[in-house]
Amino acid sequence: MSNVQVLPLLEPDAADVAPCCPPLNERPFSAEEAEVAARMFKALGDPVRLRLFSAVASHEGGEACVCDISDVGVSQPTVSHHLKKLKDAGLLTSERRGTWVYYRVEPSILKAMGLLLTTAAGT
Repeated sequence: MSNVQVLPLLEPDAADVAPCCPPLNERPFSAEEAEVAARMFKALGDPVRLRLFSAVASHEGGEACVCDISDVGVSQPTVSHHLKKLKDAGLLTSERRGTWVYYRVEPSILKAMGLLLTTAAGT
């Protein structure tokens, strides 16, 4: 049974990776774009969440079992809470395999985040 979710930061079926929003210096965000970007930044604004996101993103093979990344100085229930927040923000996907849950940061999410923070072309 898979718990993989569609990630809201990307346009569905986009041939190229399209971020949720234009680069910050291209134009002001629409209300919808600001909501999506704020949800992502809010999720990453907690040091424990940022450490968990980094642990998953940098883990060999691009995915990590919760058992491999839970040593971040908080209890296991707190780790689960923070991982859920990252999933809810569309930054992680997960899949249950037996008793363990494996988390993945899709490469397209990292690219979309990078595009959001880059300088607009020609500026």
